Amino acid sequence: MKFEQRKDLLGIKELQREEIDQILDTAVPMKDIIKRDIKKVPTLRGKAMVTIFYENSTRTRTSFELAGKYLSADTTNLAVSTSSVQKGESLKDTIRTIEMMGFDLMIMRHSMTGTPHYVARNTSMRVINAGDGANEHPTQALLDMYSIREKKGRLDGLKVAILGDILHSRVARSNIYGLSKYGCEVRVVGPSTLIPPGMEKMGVKAYYSLDEALNGVDVINVLRVQRERQEIGYFPSLDEYSDLYMLRTEHLLRAKDDVMILHPGPMNRGVEISSEVADGIQSAINEQVTNGVAIRMALLYMMMGGAKDEIAN
Repeated sequence: MKFEQRKDLLGIKELQREEIDQILDTAVPMKDIIKRDIKKVPTLRGKAMVTIFYENSTRTRTSFELAGKYLSADTTNLAVSTSSVQKGESLKDTIRTIEMMGFDLMIMRHSMTGTPHYVARNTSMRVINAGDGANEHPTQALLDMYSIREKKGRLDGLKVAILGDILHSRVARSNIYGLSKYGCEVRVVGPSTLIPPGMEKMGVKAYYSLDEALNGVDVINVLRVQRERQEIGYFPSLDEYSDLYMLRTEHLLRAKDDVMILHPGPMNRGVEISSEVADGIQSAINEQVTNGVAIRMALLYMMMGGAKDEIAN
């Protein structure tokens, strides 16, 4: 199956490996565009996209809007805090109104799991899930996988540790679904209260000791401690969390010599990651930001019908 045949991107779980490869391959020339002095190409001229985020976002929303502008699509952000949603308008009516304005594609983030799926079933617009509840964040996983493949030259058979708040993390779930399709050994590590039961059913090894989890790994993906999602205390204090699970330079000695460090951002320095690691030579965190724009450019191009010869213009 070619990815272009899909109407929507709602999760990594539903994608075939060949579709992921196609997206990652398409992002390569998109990254070349970002490096140019003149970044704009006419590929999606005449197409219109809208971002609608019911949760706060900086990187994801901005990178989608920038990706659209680089490809010459008309981009609009619906500010939920000042929209008719605050006046009691239903989600279905909001989506219907947006659709009637002529948009081709919608990027949505919502705190409730499954909301982008509901929207996709009730609109002719293409829909990209920019994060739904604690379910999935597919474009973050795609940019993580692109970053790994770019640096390591492959995805197959790598050992990847995902560190931190697995329970609330849609990033972790999407990465697990994606990396598993390439035969990666995926490990999750964190406090027992932040690792959901049944992880082995996803083909994942759960660890509670950071030193054990990092033994021989190729990649460490550090997750943000999501204070806003923790209605109850999942660990006694941030100080205790950092004592036990903050990634420090000495922990990297247990990993492969060429281990790479990822973080979806924004980082809580001194909580889940030390500044020495975040700014160290193994870190690909800044490169992830650029790769995120490239991946989202690739998706917009593939989903809104860009022509291949226009990429080079």
